[in-house]
Amino acid sequence: MGTEFDLILKKYKQGKREDLIPMLQEIQEQLGYLSEEAIVNVGSYLGLSTTKIYGLATFYDRFRFIPSGRIHISVCNGTSCYINGSQSVINKISEEINVQPGLTTRDGNFSCEIVSCMGGCHNGPVINVNGEYHTFVKASQLPELIKKLMYIIEND
Repeated sequence: MGTEFDLILKKYKQGKREDLIPMLQEIQEQLGYLSEEAIVNVGSYLGLSTTKIYGLATFYDRFRFIPSGRIHISVCNGTSCYINGSQSVINKISEEINVQPGLTTRDGNFSCEIVSCMGGCHNGPVINVNGEYHTFVKASQLPELIKKLMYIIEND
């Protein structure tokens, strides 16, 4: 891994297991996901097995193990958003970008994930596109949104 990764590790005391989650969060923030190499290196640094680290990281739905696309779409599927139609939004996004939630398109342009709550329950369904929130989303709006996002990718 690179120097940035080494700088992250050095912020934490070697062998201090209680730093595992903040360390993983910082690595994911830097890399965009938790690579196998990152998990192995963290395990060595903290004296933990990769199985333990992976087990803990998979418990939390905020950790990703594959790189996100250039355009990353998060869809809230909490109770309120679900009642207001988030499943049809999820289905339409999958159809439009041709990838299932939790995955990234082969060209690396799009990724999609389902999250349990974005805290905008009275505005649902809510999606987040690269940090920009969209509220009261309808499946019928998504073809136009995806078209705009593809234009951004093509002209970037």
